[in-house]
Order: sequence, then structure tokens, then C-alpha cells
Amino acid sequence: MKIDSVDLKNIAVRQSQYPTGSLPEFLLVGRSNVGKSSFINTLIGRKNFARTSSKPGKTQTLNFYFINEKFYLIDVPGYGYAKVDKGTSKKMGMMIEEYIKNREELKHVFLLVDYRHKPTEDDILMYNFLKYYNLKITVVATKYDKVTKNNRIKQDKLIRDTLKINENEEFIPFSTITKKGREEIYTILDNYL
Repeated sequence: MKIDSVDLKNIAVRQSQYPTGSLPEFLLVGRSNVGKSSFINTLIGRKNFARTSSKPGKTQTLNFYFINEKFYLIDVPGYGYAKVDKGTSKKMGMMIEEYIKNREELKHVFLLVDYRHKPTEDDILMYNFLKYYNLKITVVATKYDKVTKNNRIKQDKLIRDTLKINENEEFIPFSTITKKGREEIYTILDNYL
């Protein structure tokens, strides 16, 4: 896949602000600071198109990135960040749930987890929530390059076992540094296009 054009087309907090039309949409979810913006930038081959922040909890809207005028990548607020007050956190959760429940254009979800750590309770909840809605999910383990070769088999097993990912479900180790996993993500996207 070659990325020719990228545009932040819509910033939404409610259904009426979603893009119109019926192009395929791919959702990115993960806890705050897991590297969603870096993941987007790696996929689209741009350095700072999706803003990365040292402050977790920065994204508080649904951001629709229009790619090659063919599909959307949707970045949503990260979960599990303690400094976001309960009211805001609940609002963001409801905003994501509204999108997931009502969006026919949603084709696939990429759940980003941090490869260096055991998935959190929030990661498990999100994974089970997505499965409850029978969504197609790929677990993407970011920051793969930060784990030594000797520990990778152990980390693969830890993540698979914690989330209860079965053998026929997709699990992709991903690195923004080495670009590991990018071609596999492109293949998934291409299958829908």
C-alpha cells in the first residue's frame, strides 16, 4: 500500500459530526500513551501528522483521518489515564461506545497494547467489549523494539494469555522505529479496499 494523501477530515464528539458516505473505517483504540499517534504516523509515512504528546489524555475527540480518499483511520481518546476526571472519562467512553454501536462503516478495530508490559485491566475490558460487539479485532503490540530478543517469546505468550487471544485471531508486534508490522497492517487494510 502506498499512502498518497492524508487529511484530518472530521473531528467529532457526536454522530452528526461523523463523515457522510460509506467508505470503510478502521478504529484505533488503546490506553493513553500506548503510541496511537506514532502508529498512525508510521502507517501514513509522515513524521508529525498525528500529534504525539508527552502528556497522556490529550485526544478527547474522535479524529477521522481520510487516507488516499479511500478509507478512514479513526483515532479515539486513550483510556486508563488517571488524571482525566471521572466525568470527562465517562463522556469519552460514551462517545466511543456510540461510535462502535452505530457505525456500519466500521470494518476493523486495531487494539494497541504496550508490548513491554502485561495488558492492563482496561486493555482486557476493551478487548472483551469489542468482542461483545462481534467486531473484527487485531491486537497490535507497540514498542516491540524496546523488548530484547530473549524476552519476546515470553512477551508474546503473556499478551496472548492475558487477553485470551486464540490462535486464529491476529496479533501483530509493531515498531515505529523498525517499521515491523506495518506491512501486515497494510495487508489487513487492503483486504477491505
